[in-house]
Amino acid sequence: MYRVASASEYLVITGAGITDLKIAKKAWVLPGQSYTVIDLSPVNYTFEVQAMSAEKLPFVLPAVFTIGPRADDMEAIEKYARLLAGCDKNSKHVEELVQGVIEGETRVLVASMTMEEVFKGTKEFKEEVFDKVQIELNQFGLFIYNANVKQLVDVPGHEYFSYLGQKTQMEAANQAKVDVAEAKMKGAVGSKLREGQTLQNAAKIDAETKIIATQREGEGKKEEVKVKTEVKVYENQREAEVAKANAELAMKKAGWAKEAQVAEVEAQKAVAMKEAQLQKEVERMNALTMTEKLKAEFLSKASVEAETKAQEANWKLYQEQKAADAILYQRGKEAEAMRAAAEAQFFAKQKAADGEFYAKKKEAEGLVELGKAQGVYLSTLMDSLGGNYGAMRDFLMINGGMFQEIARINAGAVRGLQPRISIWTNGGEAAGGGGNAAMKEAAGVYKMLPPLFKTVQEQTGMLPPNWMGTLPADN
Repeated sequence: MYRVASASEYLVITGAGITDLKIAKKAWVLPGQSYTVIDLSPVNYTFEVQAMSAEKLPFVLPAVFTIGPRADDMEAIEKYARLLAGCDKNSKHVEELVQGVIEGETRVLVASMTMEEVFKGTKEFKEEVFDKVQIELNQFGLFIYNANVKQLVDVPGHEYFSYLGQKTQMEAANQAKVDVAEAKMKGAVGSKLREGQTLQNAAKIDAETKIIATQREGEGKKEEVKVKTEVKVYENQREAEVAKANAELAMKKAGWAKEAQVAEVEAQKAVAMKEAQLQKEVERMNALTMTEKLKAEFLSKASVEAETKAQEANWKLYQEQKAADAILYQRGKEAEAMRAAAEAQFFAKQKAADGEFYAKKKEAEGLVELGKAQGVYLSTLMDSLGGNYGAMRDFLMINGGMFQEIARINAGAVRGLQPRISIWTNGGEAAGGGGNAAMKEAAGVYKMLPPLFKTVQEQTGMLPPNWMGTLPADN
């Protein structure tokens, strides 16, 4: 059958085909499956938690918590469905569970605080209780939507808050009495103070009135003198301005007269200058007329001569250009012939170089093939000799005729030589003992010198110097 949950509910389905449990808003409930409807609406829980402060003072903490499953977290809903789905949220079991968590955390927190800290820091105390209780409720999938801590209440037999209230009331009453007495004192003192201030202000105003009247009278006189002074200054300024205007008028009249005389002289000079300029222009025009006439006479003759010379120069230039064109054409053809010859020579050298390169390439390829063949030959020979390098070396030297060539070279080296062999001895005398041994050795050296010089002379043809001795003449 098909089941649909309301807006604040979920279906928790278990049974056949479901590994653990299934949470959905709507679903088919098949045979072999069961379902439970869980309500996510929060519920208000009212508690009176009995706690004890750090000073061992007991008190009652009335509180109201609005708690329900966390609607926006499927993991929390699954925890709630797994642990509390079989219980009504308004049941005694759920209430005791929530109360146990809240009382336990509240007592632990209050035990570390003094009564004054609890009483004055109600907001901080509420937030800390809220945080610690929420941590414990998370394991059941529950969430604290709101928490209100009411006024702290005394436990019967412990009237701490009552005495604290009485103390506050007495302090307020005493303060009120003090305030009333102080108000009366301020009223009496203020009345006398106002009377004295009234008399002082009246005397002060009379004195200021007299001072102001005197000041006004002096200011009136000062203003009268000031006005008279200003009138006199104005009259003097007007007289000075009139005198200045008369002086300026006289100066302007003199200037105008001077300008009239200068203008008359300038007009006379201008007439004379104009006459001179006109006369000069007439003479210049006459000179230009004569110049043009003479230019016309000589120009016609010069033009004919210039035209004739220009025609001759053009003819010579034409001939020279034709000769230069012919030379240029001839040199161009010579350059083309040289370029063709150079290209032919380059082509021939290129072909020769290609041929030489091809020959070298083939020779190198032949050497490579010869080397490969020799390598195969040596490898086969080495295998035949069982890897004996000495035997292979001897075979190659014998097969290549190296021993015969060595014998031939050695025979050629000693051919034609007639070596002379000299043998000498010191007589074979034994070195005797005693004091004559050193003298015998010196005598032996001297006996050896003549044969040595003789041998050197026979082998090289060189004679010893005269101071060392002379050799006997040969028979």
